[in-house]
Amino acid sequence: MFALSIPAGTTNVPAIVSGAIHQPAHLASPAGLQAVAALAVAVLAETGRIPVDHPSPHLELTMIHEAMVLEHAGPDLALVEFGAQMRLTLPLGLLSSLFLPWGIATETSFLALASALVLFAVKVLLGAALTAAEAFWAKIRLFRVPELLAGSFLLALLAVTASYFLSGVS
Repeated sequence: MFALSIPAGTTNVPAIVSGAIHQPAHLASPAGLQAVAALAVAVLAETGRIPVDHPSPHLELTMIHEAMVLEHAGPDLALVEFGAQMRLTLPLGLLSSLFLPWGIATETSFLALASALVLFAVKVLLGAALTAAEAFWAKIRLFRVPELLAGSFLLALLAVTASYFLSGVS
């Protein structure tokens, strides 16, 4: 977020998105690409799509989680599953809105809102393709998780630094 807020000159998300729409070069810059990579790794780790836990207690943790799900049925189960889906949809929506800002409604007409909703759904579904990595990646061992998250942090730090130097802010 900070890597994109430096060229925009504000931390206001609508202003960052508006600036990205009007100046797409900021998104294609090295800072923008590093920021999207860092946020993508953070989204994958935060939403639990890449299993970032120790392999030995995995079955116990799975049983605890499944037991919580098994205690519910009907509308309550639907709410539990809806919450799990929202845990993935919201970060993917933030990622897609920040780095693919085109198609966001700028007026309140029905046509603009409907087209923005359709484009948002398409962008989130494309972002969900990121989560397909869980099917191809083996479980990350416990001692490798800090390396994954440290790499994401390093990318984010480099993105902020590059954004600061490339924008000429002093």
